[in-house]
Formats: sequence, C-alpha cells, structure tokens
Amino acid sequence: MKKIFLVASAFMLSLAVMAQPKADDVAKFNMEKHDFGKIVVGTPVTYAFEIKNISDKPLVVENSWASCGCTTPEKIVDPIMPGATAMLKVQYNAAAATPFTKDVYVQFTGIAQPKTVQITGEVLTAEAYEVWVKENKDKEKNKTSKTKPNN
Repeated sequence: MKKIFLVASAFMLSLAVMAQPKADDVAKFNMEKHDFGKIVVGTPVTYAFEIKNISDKPLVVENSWASCGCTTPEKIVDPIMPGATAMLKVQYNAAAATPFTKDVYVQFTGIAQPKTVQITGEVLTAEAYEVWVKENKDKEKNKTSKTKPNN
C-alpha cells in the first residue's frame, strides 16, 4: 500500500512540474544571441533585446542578471501587457581584450526557470582594431573594384 501511495505521489508531483509554464510560453525575444562583432577595449557597448508578451496576462520581469559583473542588464520595472513589448538593455563594459560570450538571465514572475539570452563578441586593443578596420576596408575596396565593369 505504501508503494502505491509513493508511486502515485511521485506521478502527481511530476505532472505538477510538467504543467509549469516556461518562459517561451509567455514571452518571445527578437533574438536569443547578439554578436557585437569586434569592439575596442575600454568602449562599453549596449544592445536591447526586445521582449514581446505572447500570453493573455501582464508579464512581470522579477529580475534580470548576468553571468559576470562585466555585463549589466537593465531591469524592466513595468509589467509588459499582453501583446506589448519591452526592451531589455544589456551593457558590456569591454575592459579586457579577449573574445567573450556572456549569459543574461531574465526571471519572469510565476515561471520557475529563467530565460537565457547571450551576448558575444571580441574585444581588441585599439591598435588591433585599427588593423582589423584597415584590412576590412581593403577587402571591401578589392571586392568593389572586382565587380565594376571595365570600360
């Protein structure tokens, strides 16, 4: 009898967990990963993820945080009404010359698991950035000259 009770309890608990809504059930992000590309060390960059409430109830952002202190998401204070959108601004401080991938978490009220979005890019020294820009201008110039018809 105890075994039947334990199995039934476990089954009911698993049903309750599966019935929990997920962030993707209530919110749609314009993108889940933003690539800043190459940026100069010491120059903070910002991107705003668009969040659309796809549910029929107001959506409250309980909290937003990042995987490290170099990344700062701005908390959305007002509820997002059904069908409306809000912008989650995320700033990366670009203090060290290195490639980066940072996770940003958004916790919605009533949703157990936070939604994760990412920012990526590569921070270059000022000198390396200048070289990269020059190389890309030269490549673009060569590409353009090859596509022009000869007169």
